[in-house]
Amino acid sequence: MNNNLTFVTKIIIASLALSAGIKYAGPQLNIPPTSLNASIAIFLPSILLAMIFFWRSFQQSEQQ
Repeated sequence: MNNNLTFVTKIIIASLALSAGIKYAGPQLNIPPTSLNASIAIFLPSILLAMIFFWRSFQQSEQQ
């Protein structure tokens, strides 16, 4: 139970830090609102996760 509580607490703290970073540091970046930038923001997380999952599955298949 304590292990789960620690994990949830870490996730909440990371979420708060990310939210504060977006709210206060985000406007300082001056990223122009173009369709290319919007596409990058939408598709980049999915592409990165797909690459990570593919890499992990490749590593697991080598170990077996």
